[in-house]
Amino acid sequence: MLENTFIHVPGIGSQMERALWDRGCLTWQDALNGISDLPFGAASRDIVRMVLNKSVEALETREHQFFTKALGHSNAWRAWPDFRDTCAYVDIETDGGRSGNSITTIGLFDGQKFDVYVKDQNLENFRDRISEFGMIVTFFGLGFDVPMILKRFPRLPMDLIHLDLCPTLREVGIKGGLKKIEKELGINRGEETDGLNGRDAITLWRRFERFGDQKALDTLIAYNRDDVVNLETLAQIAYDRMRLATFPLAKQ
Repeated sequence: MLENTFIHVPGIGSQMERALWDRGCLTWQDALNGISDLPFGAASRDIVRMVLNKSVEALETREHQFFTKALGHSNAWRAWPDFRDTCAYVDIETDGGRSGNSITTIGLFDGQKFDVYVKDQNLENFRDRISEFGMIVTFFGLGFDVPMILKRFPRLPMDLIHLDLCPTLREVGIKGGLKKIEKELGINRGEETDGLNGRDAITLWRRFERFGDQKALDTLIAYNRDDVVNLETLAQIAYDRMRLATFPLAKQ
């Protein structure tokens, strides 16, 4: 879908993008080949040529920062398949506070392996780990997880392409909190964590912090693991449904 995208070109909106698709201009290369004959609405041909050439180059070199800025949050879903191999699924847990020091765990799943970063143990290592990725997937991360992470690590660039599944799923009619959506879509959690919620996560941390209850911490980590591992399945669902709703050829 990324190479079918023109909405990131200044002056091209969703209607113009659809008009280009309807004329058979489906990819960046199609537009570059027909630059003299195609209509681009309010966008100048020089701008179109410049942005699309840069798009081709950025995709080839994996320059995620270009697409972070060009796509913004609302169209970040379009980049997911192309940057899936450098994608971090991230979720935080807290002690109920709103300061950076309130973060208790950060779970990170890279599509193969789950890692957890725990307060007063290895939380600082998250800073280096996240720098290895080009894209981040969260659920309500724009409103909560990322602002909290930036309070904890104020110098962290966080210039990754950010797919927030909460507003993206809402665009295709899937609404509610993470646990509600998982149940509606048939995504299961482990027996140990099924039924737990954010309030339980706070309680589990307090039991570990105050009483050294290792089982409470293990349960919290398992809960965090389910949060981030399930984000990959949700990302696939969100991408498939957004593409179907956006791109005419996806229906054929």
